[in-house]
Amino acid sequence: MNPEELKDRMKKFAHRCVKLALALPQTVLGNHIKGQLIRCSTSLAANYRAVCIAQSKPHFISKLSIVIEECDESCFWLEFIIDEKLLKKPRVLPLLQEGKELTSIHMSSRKTARGLRKSLEYERL
Repeated sequence: MNPEELKDRMKKFAHRCVKLALALPQTVLGNHIKGQLIRCSTSLAANYRAVCIAQSKPHFISKLSIVIEECDESCFWLEFIIDEKLLKKPRVLPLLQEGKELTSIHMSSRKTARGLRKSLEYERL
């Protein structure tokens, strides 16, 4: 998957999270989770764009780490929605699966980038 395709996938994930968040009940808990899920899911999509234009390897790894954190947080809130039975499980599970896949993709990318950075440091020695 190329960066443009992944950018699109991340944005679609954010849109889906927003739509799901807007379907949450109008309760104190529902409103809290709504805000949290919207914030972290849109943040991960925006930060992935920053990853794509990173000016250095350390900046790339740093921004990618933020994407991973926000993606994992999105998964947390999706799991919480299921745990609290705020929405029907079949409605949330596909989005949770996508979040887990995106987290794995970015963790793998960060691992590769860190490995490349270490190998470049060894070459300089």
